[in-house]
Amino acid sequence: MSTVSPATPQAGKPVDYRIISLVIACAIFMEQFDATVLATALPSMAREFHVAAPSMSIAMTAYLLMLAVLIPASGAMADRFGAKRVLSTSLWVFVAGSILCSLAGSLPTLVAARLLQGAGGAMMAPLGRLILLQAVEKRNFVSAMSWALVPAFLGPLSGPPLGGLIVSHLDWRWIFYINVPIGVFGFFMVRRFIPFTPPSAERVPFDLRGFVLCGVALGCLLFGLEMVSQRDGIAQALPLLAIGTAALFGYLWHARHVERPLLDLSLLRIDSFRLSVIGGALMRVTQGAQPFLLPLMFQIGFGFSAERSGRLIMATALGAILMRLCTPWLLRRTGYRNGMLFNGLLSSVGYAVCALFRPDWPPALMFVLLLCCGAFMSFQFAAYNTVAYDGMPGERVSDASTFYTTLQQLMLSAGVCFGAMALKLVMAVDGSGGEPRVRDFSLTFVAVTLVSLTSLRWHLRFAPDVGRELSGHRPAGEDAA
Repeated sequence: MSTVSPATPQAGKPVDYRIISLVIACAIFMEQFDATVLATALPSMAREFHVAAPSMSIAMTAYLLMLAVLIPASGAMADRFGAKRVLSTSLWVFVAGSILCSLAGSLPTLVAARLLQGAGGAMMAPLGRLILLQAVEKRNFVSAMSWALVPAFLGPLSGPPLGGLIVSHLDWRWIFYINVPIGVFGFFMVRRFIPFTPPSAERVPFDLRGFVLCGVALGCLLFGLEMVSQRDGIAQALPLLAIGTAALFGYLWHARHVERPLLDLSLLRIDSFRLSVIGGALMRVTQGAQPFLLPLMFQIGFGFSAERSGRLIMATALGAILMRLCTPWLLRRTGYRNGMLFNGLLSSVGYAVCALFRPDWPPALMFVLLLCCGAFMSFQFAAYNTVAYDGMPGERVSDASTFYTTLQQLMLSAGVCFGAMALKLVMAVDGSGGEPRVRDFSLTFVAVTLVSLTSLRWHLRFAPDVGRELSGHRPAGEDAA
């Protein structure tokens, strides 16, 4: 997609690209913040809703699921109605979902509100990038993207400690109240400063049938797996899993017989993309389970306050941010294949160490270990997210990005599901009562770690020189020559 010169919302002086970037940053911050802030509140919400703490996983899954389902439709929505209009609407949908979350009196109503909230959040990041492409000159684009991506770091970093403070000193409902003023402010800033771009004159036909099949498949399969982890949920899970499986096979057949499917499965024929998708999917199961399991272990297993739990969990986001500064240098030193292979092992072992945590461990030691976990995972996902496009034809990059982003959100959601199922299974085998014990969390961390360890065999299948132009890595012997 080509960029255009900076426009203005109305005739007059062009809007500075930094203002446009910060307006987009406001929307992205809410999406990123809301994906992490809820974790520390789950035990308190479970007590108020009179459900077991592991059952609260569905509140996180619902939000991530809607992101996965609706992200592929964001480009088509922008083409049909204009990016500014769709972004403005998505902000209102997100705010409405936040208000309904704050008013929820039961787990089912919270899940419904989280689905609505996710429907608004799904459009924010993709449309933000699209607006920057349309409204910012090429010479300012890198700088504009840097400004807009600041909240991608601040959201996960501030979410756990702020959520812990709110739960400890106010009420968990304030977690959702704070989205309201931010969202309303963001809406008026979008209307005031974001240039209007008319709907596209040449629209690529939207794969509506594929969208429906894909949405039904993802929704039914994920909620079916989620129901398995709930008490007496097998009866409800089986029909969902059957419908989801049928829809999945229907989409696989459909994708082979249309020119532009919603998610183009033929992209998997490209080695670097396929291996990055599979390895990243397995690693994201562990990464998705971590923000669900850690707050429960700290608050229920260890008896820590929500505030203390939030401060510890913040370490993973801090480690991820610090690693971003070192990733390019490390990739130049190791190359993609060696880097993903050895760091993939460190990433898995890092979270396995969480199984050894005990309440009497020094908080500083747990903080440092979690910081290392976040750093290792950050490097791994940065490598996946870039090497996936090595050798990708330019005309297919957009489709590949949609496919990859959708799967990324889906596997994070699947990680929450798997973590909840593993914890429930361990509790059943261990004979635990209504609340999980420290030993149950330890065994669950080992289980989710085993999933990410299976990614190592896929790392071995990467070509030794994969991503060479991207990383700038040269083998030692070649440098000497």
